[in-house]
Amino acid sequence: MDLQNLWDAVFNFQNYAELLPLVRNSLIAGAVLGLLGGLIGTFVMMRDLAFAVHGIAELSFAGAAFALLVGANVIYGSLAGSVLAAVTLGLMGIRARDRNSIIGVVMPFGLGLGILFLALYEGRSANKFGLLTGQIVSVSSVQVNLLVGCAVLVIAALGIIWRPLTFASADADLAEARGVPVRGLSIGFMVLLGISVALSIQVVGALLVLALLITPAAAALKVTATPRLVVLLSVIFATVSVVGGILLALGGRIPVSPYVTTISFAIYLVCRAIGSRRAAQLAHTP
Repeated sequence: MDLQNLWDAVFNFQNYAELLPLVRNSLIAGAVLGLLGGLIGTFVMMRDLAFAVHGIAELSFAGAAFALLVGANVIYGSLAGSVLAAVTLGLMGIRARDRNSIIGVVMPFGLGLGILFLALYEGRSANKFGLLTGQIVSVSSVQVNLLVGCAVLVIAALGIIWRPLTFASADADLAEARGVPVRGLSIGFMVLLGISVALSIQVVGALLVLALLITPAAAALKVTATPRLVVLLSVIFATVSVVGGILLALGGRIPVSPYVTTISFAIYLVCRAIGSRRAAQLAHTP
């Protein structure tokens, strides 16, 4: 492939205005997922659950692949796999070492199971590929309504437990001593995280869900330590990554996820550079 054909495969904006209405539902879904990912991602970073997100995503992928195989709703299958994984991890406690070792065992099992289901599936290959890398024109009105409904419930539940969850995330031992139900909050948050992972997979795919639930919050933490500003920036970064990725993907022939992850990573690099510069300036301040 020469450079011109390569460029056209990645960026080709001919008839862009005619194609834009095709991704209306995806843009709505992307904006909702940006808000949800930014909020959830803040607590993921606080609670050191980045690896758990990847583990949950693998079982969510397996659930979605099984639903695809049997002709069921893919979102329901994805939700079932995610919630099962999240509740299991939540019940196992909050010790990072034990949790990470268990996730390392579960991840390849979930991924292998999902690949098995996809290998048995005899339908369109685009459906198989979309579960791994995301799709931009496959989000129907029914899926959007389901996604928005689930996202609203997650955000509402997160708002209810926000203060005690923040306390428990910052210092679990002190929070427990003050009577905060740390274990219950941990399980509840893992369920919310599982739902968020399942919803995110519908746009960015199972393999790259970290770009939505981890990278924006990690970028925000590089430029500020103010809790409210971290949340705000995380939401903005996640929304820009998803919506921007969808708009760019419309002009190319490759899946949406590379665009989303590239924008997300670029934002992280800029924030990291800003954070490093500030740290250097403080170090040289007398």
